[in-house]
Parts: sequence; C-alpha cells; structure tokens
Amino acid sequence: MSNKPSIPKGTRDFLPEVSLRREFIFNTIRDVFKKYAYAPIETPSMEKLSVLTGKYGEEGDRLIFKILNSGDFLNKATELEDSRKLSFQIAEKALRYDLTVPFARFVVMHQNEISLPFKRYQIQPVWRADRPQKGRYREFTQCDADVVGSDSLIYEAEYICIYDEALSNLGIKDFTILVNNRKILAGFADVIGQADKFTDMCVAIDKLDKIGEEGVRKELGERGIPGDAADKLFKLISFSGSNQEKLDFLEKELVSSEEGSLGVQEMREVLDTYSYFDSYNGTVEFNLLLARGLTYYTGTIYEVKANGVKVGSIGGGGRYANLTGVFGRPGLSGVGISFGADRIYLVMEELGLFEDMPSISAKALIINFGEESRGASLQLLNEMRKAQIAVEYYPEKAKMKKQFSYADKKGIAYTIMIGSEELESGKYQIKNMSSGDQESLSAEEIVKLLTD
Repeated sequence: MSNKPSIPKGTRDFLPEVSLRREFIFNTIRDVFKKYAYAPIETPSMEKLSVLTGKYGEEGDRLIFKILNSGDFLNKATELEDSRKLSFQIAEKALRYDLTVPFARFVVMHQNEISLPFKRYQIQPVWRADRPQKGRYREFTQCDADVVGSDSLIYEAEYICIYDEALSNLGIKDFTILVNNRKILAGFADVIGQADKFTDMCVAIDKLDKIGEEGVRKELGERGIPGDAADKLFKLISFSGSNQEKLDFLEKELVSSEEGSLGVQEMREVLDTYSYFDSYNGTVEFNLLLARGLTYYTGTIYEVKANGVKVGSIGGGGRYANLTGVFGRPGLSGVGISFGADRIYLVMEELGLFEDMPSISAKALIINFGEESRGASLQLLNEMRKAQIAVEYYPEKAKMKKQFSYADKKGIAYTIMIGSEELESGKYQIKNMSSGDQESLSAEEIVKLLTD
C-alpha cells in the first residue's frame, strides 16, 4: 500500500495564484449581489438526508453524497433487499447537493426571524457524486442569489441583469443568457397529449445537448412517449426566430393549454421588464429547448453559456412555486440563480482574462539586512500596512540573491533595501522588479508611490 498522499477524485487543492483568481471571481459576483440588495447567509455543509432526498429528481437523488452513521450501523440495517431503505438506515446525513433546497429549509426554520420577501446570497461549496470531467467536479463552489415570498416577475428580469453585469465585470465579452418557462413546457406536454409525462419529457429534453435529437427521441420512447407525440414536440421546440416571434408562435400553438398560455404571458412580462434596464455584454435568448432537469422549477428558468468556450453552462436557476411546502410552509414562491464559479474560472482562463491580474498577495518585499536596519525596516513595514499596502519583511538575514529570488518567484513587484548608507541618508532603495529601475526615496515617498 502506497503512502503517497492523494485527494479524492473530483476534488482539488488550490495554490495561492489560483485562490487569488477565485477570490476575484467571488468578490465580483458578491459585489453585484449586494448592489441588488441581497444579504449573505450560510448553511451547514451537511443536511439531514431526508431534507435533500426527493427534491432533485431521480438522477439528482442518485448523486447525493451520503455520510455514513458512526457506530454499529449494520446491526440496525434489516432491509438489506431494498437499497433505498438501507441508505436511510446507515446514513442519516448527506453533503448538500446545492444551496437552494437548504435555503428552503432555512426559510421555514427561521420564518419568524426574517422579513418577506427575503433576499439572500450564498457562496459556499456543494458536493455531487458525479463522474469527474473537465468543468465537472465532485466538490465545487456555487454562488447563489434567491428571493422567497413574492410572485413578482420583476425579480426574474433582475436576475438577467445580475448575470449580465457580473459576467461583464469579470471581463467576459460574449455570453448568452437563455430563458424559458416551465409552464410553457407543461403546455407542450398538454398539446402533444402527454400531460402525465411532463417530468419525463423535461428530463429527456434537458439532455439534447449531450445526446442529440435521436438520443432524446429514443429516451422519450423509453419513458412511454410515442413517436407521433415526439414529432409534435420537436415541431414546437425547433421553431426559430426572434424572442418576439417565438412568443407570437407559442401564443397560437398553446392556446388550448391554460398553463402554457400563462407561461407565454409570464415570458412576455419578464422580457418587457428587462427592456427597461441597461444591458452589457450578454445576449438574452428565449430558448424553447431549455428544460432544466431539476423537478422543483415551476416558472421562469435560466441557463448561461459562454460563447466560443466549451465548458458547458456557467449559470442556471429558476422559479419554484412551493419548495418550502415540503418543510411545512406551503404557498411561499421563490426564484433564484446560481453562478458556476469553477466553470467561470475555466472560461476566464481560456480567454486569457487572468494574464494581467496580480498573481501574489504582496506588492513589496523589504530586504533583511540584519540587526542594524531591523528597527527602520519594521517601522516602514508598519507604515506601509497602515496605508493598506500588502508588504512582507524577509524573515531572516540571508544572501541578497536568495532574497531577490524569493521576490521573483512570488512575483512581488518591488523590493526595498535599507542598508547602512540608506539608514544614514534616510533615503531607501526601492527597485522595480519588472523593469529593474531603482531609486532612492524616503519612507513617506515609498508609501505614496505604492498607494498611487
């Protein structure tokens, strides 16, 4: 057995350079959330398994990471022939699959401490027992914003703005914000005569990008949706045109479906409301193919894709009419979105958006000349930190080459030298490590230079 250290598949360590870039992504998204008046909350990494199960559809449930009970759990596991029952006997807890279901649980538990509508954002890791691949991990961070306690469609329009502004602020210039409405999809199921197969239809359509039309048709058949109904479905979802043309087309096609017609009406209102706000780099596309596999969505749904970069969706979300109902508080409608920070990182990396970003946390290094200049060095260190300059003092007296090499490897922009001559003159040598330029400045001048 090898003693070589390793980590589980689908998880990662982050070196300082990567962590600083991730921090930039989180801070940029957080700033936009705060601008739209969302407040932060946090929930535990683990939830009760009963809280999570049954909220994500059959495929989502299979991807929940269960936490084994401590003690002699097998002694109580009598239903060995039923794996679902067994899992509840040997695992009462699980790692959270997303941030939305825990948020619904949070709202019900704290309903007397919050004011409705309640707007929150959350930036925390989630876990899924998925097959690891590029852009898909078993542990990853979600950046969510949700509002619960209002049916107003203004929030749906604002979420388009939030996606557009945050991704544009990150430097991404070409991306598409796809929108649809689950009521429209329910209307499709109605008019093709398969209302009872609505969930099966959505799960199959959601795989169109992965398995193509032929694969979706095959899956529809396996789920009990006949070929003539599939033909009608593809006629509906294949219609192309502008957002307005799609709305006009669906208004006629779904006239016999009350729910479908309501979905078209809601989509019109969302897009009309959005037209009052500034737009940045995003293209908003009413996409009839967008289904979203999660079963709790009931209204507007979103998915965001970076164009020209193959990493899958970088965001998604939607309206859920009664997610809190399963926790004992029915009738609370909510809507929310999520940014896939890990995939956004891959997009920014591929587009070269990190190239001009500082790769280290220190802007300057004070060279250690030993005891003689220790007092002056520590005094300068203190003054620079008071001025919010990220600086460090090399911890021991060492060869100059070693100290400069340290600054070089960390990408530190400036080195400051305080030798005997500098102590006497009161002017310290500051060197630009990139250009090699060097000048003599007082402590006050150095602070001013590095804060400008």
